[in-house]
Amino acid sequence: MILVVDDEPSIVDTVSTVFRYEGYEVTEARSGREALALVQERKFDLVVLDVMLPDLDGLEVTRRMRADGIEVPVLFLTARGEVQDLVAGLGAGGDDYVAKPFSLAEVVARSKALLRRANSERGDGRLRFADLTMDEETHEVWRGDTPVHLTATEFNLLRVFLLNPRRVLSKSQLIDYVWHYDFGGNKNIVETYVRYLRKKLDPLGPALIHTIRLVGYVMREADE
Repeated sequence: MILVVDDEPSIVDTVSTVFRYEGYEVTEARSGREALALVQERKFDLVVLDVMLPDLDGLEVTRRMRADGIEVPVLFLTARGEVQDLVAGLGAGGDDYVAKPFSLAEVVARSKALLRRANSERGDGRLRFADLTMDEETHEVWRGDTPVHLTATEFNLLRVFLLNPRRVLSKSQLIDYVWHYDFGGNKNIVETYVRYLRKKLDPLGPALIHTIRLVGYVMREADE
C-alpha cells in the first residue's frame, strides 16, 4: 500500500491515479499530521510525501516517523530543487527526492526502485532478471559473469525494463520513463536504443528484450 501526501488536490489525485493504474492500493492524506496518524495506524510499503505542507512539513513528518521506529521508504516531492534541500531531505530520513514539476513516469520508476530495495531479501541494491544483473549504485551491469558497458541512456533504458519484467511497454511509456514528458524528438529513438542494448546483450546469451508488434517491447525469457 502506498500513502500519497500533498496539500494540492490535483497532485494527490494525479499521483494516486497513476499508482492505482499501476496496480497499487493507495491511501491519500492532505497534511503532515494526517500522514503521521495514518502511518501509526497502518503498515505502508511506501510514502510519497510533499515537503511543503501546511502544518508539519515533510521533513518534520519524516523525522517523527523515524523517531517512532517507522522505517517505511519515503520519496519526497518538492518544488525546492536546491542541493541543500536534497541533503536536508535525505538527512531527515528520506530515501529519494523528485523536484516539481516532475514526470509521473519518473515518480513511478523511482517508487518501484524503492519498493524493490525494501522488499529485496538480498538488500544489495541490485536488479536481476534471468542472468542479467544491474547495480544501481555503481552503474554496473553484468550478463552472467561478463561486464556489459553501457552509456547513461542505455543504462536508464535497461533499468526501466528490469523494473518492469514481463510487462509490455509502449514507445510512449519508454520515452516518458527515460527521456521524460518534455521529449520533443522522434519516437524512433526508442528503436535505436533498444537496438544498441540488443547488440551488447544478445551476444552473451538468449534474447531478453522482445518486440511486440504494433505495441512495444517486453523483457522476458524466450520460453515464457
